[in-house]
Amino acid sequence: MSTVRERLGRGLFARVAGPEGPVTRARIHDTPGPRWFGPGRPIRTVHGDASMFIGGLRALLLQSLHPLAMAAVDAHSGYRGDPWGRLQRTSTFLAVTTYGTAADARRAVETVRAVHERVRGTTPDGEPYHAADPHLLGWVHVAEVDSFLTAHQRYGARPLDAAGCDAYIADTAHVAAALGVVDPPRDRAELAARLDAYRPELRATREAREAARFILLRPPLPWAARAPYAVLAANAVATLPPWARRPLGLPPRLPGLEDTVVRASGHALTGTIRWAMRPAPPPGRAGPD
Repeated sequence: MSTVRERLGRGLFARVAGPEGPVTRARIHDTPGPRWFGPGRPIRTVHGDASMFIGGLRALLLQSLHPLAMAAVDAHSGYRGDPWGRLQRTSTFLAVTTYGTAADARRAVETVRAVHERVRGTTPDGEPYHAADPHLLGWVHVAEVDSFLTAHQRYGARPLDAAGCDAYIADTAHVAAALGVVDPPRDRAELAARLDAYRPELRATREAREAARFILLRPPLPWAARAPYAVLAANAVATLPPWARRPLGLPPRLPGLEDTVVRASGHALTGTIRWAMRPAPPPGRAGPD
């Protein structure tokens, strides 16, 4: 069982972190120096849990509903041609800002801000967009934070209490402000209010629906990985609010199925991922396997 776990864990880590993953992980965790977030902070709990696999998919679907954000992604991110590269860059940014030194976190933020500054264009409807626009950055941030927290509270190994949820949102606000978001939400009430404030701007464009089909139905995966991925995708959709599902052409909520079979499958798969990716025991000490 130990060999199976190590093989599965290495495969998952390679997909998420890329070929330089081991070196990057060592630099993030082993470099001495002050961090933005110390041990025990809620952001470390959420971002280090297997529920992020579901939360990440949910975030992509939710973010696509803003036509300006989706136009920028469609024209500049290369998600179709290099989806794994995009995932690996995103996961590295999250890891560096969550666990890395403050100096490395600042450098990562500066890199992203420089990329955002260059991303400009016009939607098919003629609306101009700029990825560095604080209002647009605010949407991407709240959609991401809401998705990560929703997935963690449903599938995480250690769901947060009410104070922990607010503290997680406050932690993420530190990163968002560094990226250029103006007055990011710092608790659940502010997060809910900000999501509601964006809703009049949201709609599913053709690009958004195509992205949803790509994410949910045509992932670039070997056949052996399709079934587990389908479980992640089904649980990501199940956590979306009804107002986000309808515009993307996703099926309506089915409480009997989603609250039993789908949720159970999500718990089983995130539990398996958690088991596979947990650190191996120190040499000479037997693990629980």
